[in-house]
Amino acid sequence: MTYTGTVVGGATAVRELDEVVVRKLSVGPMDNNAYLVTCRASGAQLLVDAAAEPDRLLDLVRAGSRSARLDAVVTTHRHPDHHGALAAVVAVTGARTAAGADDVAGIPVPTSRPLAHGDVLTVGHVTLDVVGLRGHTPGSVALVYREPERRPTGGPGTPDAVPGRAHVFTGDSLFPGGVGSTQGDSSRFATLLADVRSRLFARFDDATWVYPGHGADTTLGAERAHLDEWEARGW
Repeated sequence: MTYTGTVVGGATAVRELDEVVVRKLSVGPMDNNAYLVTCRASGAQLLVDAAAEPDRLLDLVRAGSRSARLDAVVTTHRHPDHHGALAAVVAVTGARTAAGADDVAGIPVPTSRPLAHGDVLTVGHVTLDVVGLRGHTPGSVALVYREPERRPTGGPGTPDAVPGRAHVFTGDSLFPGGVGSTQGDSSRFATLLADVRSRLFARFDDATWVYPGHGADTTLGAERAHLDEWEARGW
């Protein structure tokens, strides 16, 4: 089935890429999105946000690996709805934990690896870049996976290789229609919007796919034209 990023009625949305498989599941009373990233070559797996309903998350892990292998769980930020099942998932799987360094104190499960903007995480044979997006919380992070570069075929004069499409797991920092809540704090909003502009929109092209912490997916291309509108409205 074609991946749309929409999850309905407890179903899992599955996206198969050349190097990884992305599985999306909505859990808990706040419809939090959890994402499982599986390296196709090695079977290594990373879970983004063990938000709620640990049994369903563990079923998701088993769907990606018959051995129920889970190498790491990344918590995108410290809000309780994003780590409600973290303790249970880690207890069963033994997975390492990672979160933005400035949010670690607000997460009740010990963090194996505090993350900073510019760090790199390895999942089997693939890597994900850590992007700090301050404002929703001080230590909010996004993860970026980039598909392999594409090399056009042809003779002399053929263009150089084209970077592969980027995929960004944004937590609650970027959604369809705007950035995450900053509780009416204009300074926090300005910081978040500046980070989103410079660290996502200025760096990645319109084809970049966005996987948010709640609701439907989007692309940077669908949102780019609205940046000035978000700035003017202040949220």
